[in-house]
Amino acid sequence: MNRQIRKLGIAGLVLFGILFIQLNNIQVLSAKKLNDNRLNTRQAVKDFSQPRGAIQTSDGVVVADSVDSGDQFQRLRRYPTGPLFAHVAGFFSFTFGSDGVERTYNKELTGNANKLKLNTIGDLLLDKKKTANVTLTLSNSLQQVATRNLGPRKGAVVALDPRNGGILAMADYPSYDPNPLAVHDQAAVRAAWNRLVADPGKPLLPRTYRERYFPGSTFKVVTASTGLTNGYTTTQPVYPTRTEIPLPQSGGQTLKNFGGESCGGALPQILAVSCNTAFAQMGLDLGGAKMEAGANAFGFNDAPPIDIPAPAKGLFPPASQFVRDKPALAKSAIGQQDVQASPLEMALTASAIANNGEIMKPHVMKEVRDSEGQVISTFNAEPWRRAVTPEVAATMKDMMIGVVEHGTATRIALPDVQVAAKTGTAQTGNDTSHTWIVAFAPAEAPRVAVAVIVENQPNVSEATGGVVAAPIARAVLQAALGTP
Repeated sequence: MNRQIRKLGIAGLVLFGILFIQLNNIQVLSAKKLNDNRLNTRQAVKDFSQPRGAIQTSDGVVVADSVDSGDQFQRLRRYPTGPLFAHVAGFFSFTFGSDGVERTYNKELTGNANKLKLNTIGDLLLDKKKTANVTLTLSNSLQQVATRNLGPRKGAVVALDPRNGGILAMADYPSYDPNPLAVHDQAAVRAAWNRLVADPGKPLLPRTYRERYFPGSTFKVVTASTGLTNGYTTTQPVYPTRTEIPLPQSGGQTLKNFGGESCGGALPQILAVSCNTAFAQMGLDLGGAKMEAGANAFGFNDAPPIDIPAPAKGLFPPASQFVRDKPALAKSAIGQQDVQASPLEMALTASAIANNGEIMKPHVMKEVRDSEGQVISTFNAEPWRRAVTPEVAATMKDMMIGVVEHGTATRIALPDVQVAAKTGTAQTGNDTSHTWIVAFAPAEAPRVAVAVIVENQPNVSEATGGVVAAPIARAVLQAALGTP
């Protein structure tokens, strides 16, 4: 009898131990995982029922706020500017979670950031909860200019301050209205989401920072900078004038200039007219290792450290890929083949030249203030990487001014303000082209860098970046600088 009691006692202790361990596992070790699980409706209701701060532009326009809803959630998130800032502010949805600034700065918006925690007994007794409002570096007025000038054409515009990395405008088309994703009727939310996902235009995709494209001839900024870094000058070498070049290891394949034109010369001349044959030869002469190092210095093969989720990283192939594929190296040097970049990456490329060779960390948050108006956080400008030396940047700046004054980017010129730029036309292989331009101004003391892409333009022979993208960039520069 005693032996049976002892066995029952031991079994009871074991079961109690298992229960104790499991409770601790649920309440402590797995608490965060369970709270973050989308199926945890209780946690979601809690998040939606608590106060949430606003998101506003640098010029004071409210992009996201919360109002009383009169249901179990108590509050409804709304987006007064609709599609205008959807890909930056993101959304806050009971069903599909969050994205954009709503996701990155969730702790600040909900008052759960360390700087917002209750510190006094008085706050606790008063059941006082602080939230915070996020102010963006983007302005409503410039965002409207970028959106209006891009118009109903698939593409993107990114404008930033090269001195500190602050994003001034980030517009793309198509966009979407986040309001239907924030409502509390979950059937309606799912229906809205399904429509957006099914849309072939991909309105949920932030083209500005999550989509990659062939950068085309805008990548020649990187190739030219790599040449200067490795001993090239504005006078040497001089590339012969020709319409095409033979590609090694290709069995007789050639690479031709845009429109069958003849061109050649030293760096300033070939950059001004965007000479494919010269830049392809430059890539071959520099070799895969130097080209890869030059691209990496500008941030390719690394995701830009912007404070919104999941930015795409630019792509440049490893040098090993070119050992048995020299044609790919020649085509990569002109921004084709396997080279890809987001509009944000190309804006940062332009900003490197504008900022004496240094790329600053891009950011969309200007400051965070608590519900009582006290500043609790500001974004401190930090360098991301050095792309080139100040001397190389100065030479590139002069050559990019030449592209505007007597090259392919004359349509971006502004009265009384010197602009530096590089155009690009990236062939898609479908008898269309992506038209690009990167630019900055004022050239002598740059305050704005911009990248514009307009996708899949027909009539490849005419739809160059200088014709399609340049007027958009010009309007954005003009508005950002306040020039007539």
